[in-house]
Amino acid sequence: MRASVFSYLSDLFSLSDEQAMLRVQKENDSHAFALLVRRWQGRIQRLCARLTGDVHRAEDIAQEVFMRVYAHRNDYRGEASFATYLRRIALNACYDEQRRLKRRNEGSLKHNNSENTFNAALEASTLSPEMVAAKQERAELVRKALFRLADQYRQVVILRHYEGLRFREIAQVLDVPQGTVQSRMAEALTQLGRFLKPIMKEETH
Repeated sequence: MRASVFSYLSDLFSLSDEQAMLRVQKENDSHAFALLVRRWQGRIQRLCARLTGDVHRAEDIAQEVFMRVYAHRNDYRGEASFATYLRRIALNACYDEQRRLKRRNEGSLKHNNSENTFNAALEASTLSPEMVAAKQERAELVRKALFRLADQYRQVVILRHYEGLRFREIAQVLDVPQGTVQSRMAEALTQLGRFLKPIMKEETH
């Protein structure tokens, strides 16, 4: 009995994301689904936090993402990687949340700096308090500049520079041509440079 359980677990943990999702789809395998959640929950939560600017609301959105994955498991076709499929659902969930807030007249999602505070705390052992404060301040200025961009520009910056995706992978997530992604990135960087130029001038004086 123990041998069979060990064999099952060994087989389960060796599955690729795509293989695990197929088990979820075809066999309603709750263990395979739990494996996917464990592998991806943290990354999806961070992505949602970056897209919305709110680390607390991102927790709820990430849960909604996995609920959608399971509820619509029969829609998975495996034409793209599971990572692409999951990030696409995450982007849609974030947009749905933004639209919901606007309908409730709550305005755009707040720019929560909890992630900056957490990262600064991790660096506190190697950086002086002044250096930590300066780095955190610059990160917050970049964050605010990002949220001045239109969604189509902000998302490519986040997927490229925070998620580390290639242009080809971003094109698959957004379901647009790669050339469109590259042109959006160029425009995003131009706008960011314009937003941050006055700030950079102040720092050099």
